[in-house]
Amino acid sequence: MTARAPLKPLDEALAELLERALPLAGSDTVSTFDADGRVLAQAIVSPLQVPPQDNSAMDGYALRCADVTAPGVALQVSQRIAAGQTGAPLAAGTAARIFTGAPVPAGADAIVMQEDCEALADGARVRINAVPQPLQWIRRAGEDIRLGAQVLAAGTRLTPAALGLAASVGLAELQVARRPRVALFSTGDELVMPGAVPPDKMPPGAIYNSNRFVLRAMLERLGCEVTDLGIVPDRREATVAALREASGGHDLILTSGGVSVGEEDHIKPAVQSLGSLDLWQIAIKPGKPFAYGHVGGAHFMGLPGNPVSSLVTFCLLVRPFVLRLQGVVDIAPKSIAVTAGFDWPRADKRREFLRVRHAPDGTLERFANQSSGVLTSAAWADGLVDNPAGQTIARGDRVRFLPFSELLS
Repeated sequence: MTARAPLKPLDEALAELLERALPLAGSDTVSTFDADGRVLAQAIVSPLQVPPQDNSAMDGYALRCADVTAPGVALQVSQRIAAGQTGAPLAAGTAARIFTGAPVPAGADAIVMQEDCEALADGARVRINAVPQPLQWIRRAGEDIRLGAQVLAAGTRLTPAALGLAASVGLAELQVARRPRVALFSTGDELVMPGAVPPDKMPPGAIYNSNRFVLRAMLERLGCEVTDLGIVPDRREATVAALREASGGHDLILTSGGVSVGEEDHIKPAVQSLGSLDLWQIAIKPGKPFAYGHVGGAHFMGLPGNPVSSLVTFCLLVRPFVLRLQGVVDIAPKSIAVTAGFDWPRADKRREFLRVRHAPDGTLERFANQSSGVLTSAAWADGLVDNPAGQTIARGDRVRFLPFSELLS
């Protein structure tokens, strides 16, 4: 009997995958309006400084500090400057009525907010009731962005704030990595699509295909162009045909189910007949079976069929792989140290990912049933506890929490 290969540590498996995830060739030019979630293919270097000149951070009065050495000084109002206007140089002994965002006139070295000023009855003068400090309430030219500074690095995944930053330096279009093209299908004669058969007519042993919805949504959130090939029957020839079709014009083939070694698990021999395959047993729970290989020019990744196992392995292995294909550098999800509000006395030999959510007191509560088939646990949770192998958890312990806001975005 052939000895079973040892379980592969998660970090080792991920490192191997990332070595093979070479960024895809080609890029797209898109409107900055349409670039949310895309990945920059080229760094953005600012062609100007932001703000372009000193401007007021408040509605108030621009003046010279030397003219107001004590509260109560009255100054002549020499001009009015609104945002988008340019004032004249400020004469000594005068003040300029100024509004937020307006350029500070030459000669002025402070802004006094209008709450600290009193317009006099003649309308031509203002009393300054607070002694200003040099440069107060003045936004300095270039304090946000310097001319020639790198604003965003290549490999940055664009957010709404990043789009605003690109727009602030005048970019109406951005060069972004092209979207990965992913072929998706599920395997299993037991799978039925919602809507195809009503619940009260489901045949014995049949289940609705939830993985197809979960995986497609997660791929699309990562910016992929998804070709959904549906459900493939548990037959060798059907699996080979689906893989052959999927290998054309796609960067990645992603499947769920059929990656074990049972008689009805046809993924392994089918992929091997068309390309190459490594069947890994990952030392995590849930989500042990995982497959990686190639079919033609496409990467292949096979996930387990149990819904929580499929979701967790996607988050931990597929997500970083797909991001790296787009050139993303920072792919590690941000973890948080949080206090456990539960006990987990049964240490496992595998690294565990427990479905948890924040309780009103700020601690983490655990979903009661941590089975890999209970998708309710993932919908209920707001993240995972990354629990090391052989580790128990007692109420009050600090644990490593991975928010779904990181893992599913």
